[in-house]
Amino acid sequence: MLVGGQGTRLRPLTLTTPKPLLPVGGIPFLTHQLVALRGAGIEHVVLATSYRAEIFTETFGDGSPLGLQLTYVSEDEPLGTGGAIRNGSARLTCAAGDPVVILNGDVLSGHDLRGQLDFHERTRADVTLHLVEVEDARAYGCVPSDDTGRVTAFLEKMDDPVTSWVNAGSYVFRRSVIDVIPAGEVVSVERETFPDLLSSGRDVRAWQQTAYWCDVGTPEALVRCSADVVLGVAPSGAFSFAAAQAWMAESAAVDDAAVTGGSTVADGVRVGRAAHVDGSIVMRDAVIGAGATVVASAVGARAVVGEGASLTGAVLADGAVVAPGAVLTPGARVSRAGMG
Repeated sequence: MLVGGQGTRLRPLTLTTPKPLLPVGGIPFLTHQLVALRGAGIEHVVLATSYRAEIFTETFGDGSPLGLQLTYVSEDEPLGTGGAIRNGSARLTCAAGDPVVILNGDVLSGHDLRGQLDFHERTRADVTLHLVEVEDARAYGCVPSDDTGRVTAFLEKMDDPVTSWVNAGSYVFRRSVIDVIPAGEVVSVERETFPDLLSSGRDVRAWQQTAYWCDVGTPEALVRCSADVVLGVAPSGAFSFAAAQAWMAESAAVDDAAVTGGSTVADGVRVGRAAHVDGSIVMRDAVIGAGATVVASAVGARAVVGEGASLTGAVLADGAVVAPGAVLTPGARVSRAGMG
């Protein structure tokens, strides 16, 4: 699991919490991925950490509550995706020819991971990538493949993509192939490792399956993904879908307010009378004042939204304060200093 990034696009939320531990469906995002790995038959997971590494250990411990064995590896300096894979490989216990699943720590995918593993083994590939089809591939590097599933190129973003299939951030490596990545160096697996494997004649395969897929790298995507989990749009073995409009912790106090659209309301949250929370994430001990409206927003822990305030597409840091009657429009981000 590649979970070492600083999540700069998610600031100010990630100033205190690593991106993979932000809440999605009321639980740390990484939990959804770990449960998916367990469901595919995987028992040992190495977490390649860097930014605020200690919080991962505090959150998951040895992994036994999830039925997993977790091992933690940290980087003193960020090594990129390829460097992180190589660094974490020292803690793997499998044989050289065994498959190793590698996931980006910011993608929720409903694809058949067990099927990807079986395809990898059946084709005896060196690496197998999950590809997802998107409507507009111009925002992504695209990955063409032939009729047998062999990847033929890794192409950067272009105005006229040659295919609509893009890298979805789920890989299966043959264990021995990981040793090809230089140790202790900054390496991008997408821009360096994969193209180098192709140029050296290695067998790189595409597992094409369009399923639910969300990269939670931005506040907008994080909020949308969380709502999708609550509403049952995004499949997750870590969340029990109950056909409800919202998920609320038992200790949350909601005083004659409307909580809808797949919102999550965490422990200790207070939502005042006649307030409306729609399609949003409200983190622990936050306060939503009476008559306030919070739509498609992320409200940090202990943040306070004043009475009658209106938030749409906004992000509040932990402890941030929004004054009564204030209006925040899409893209607004409020630090701990608050907004008067």
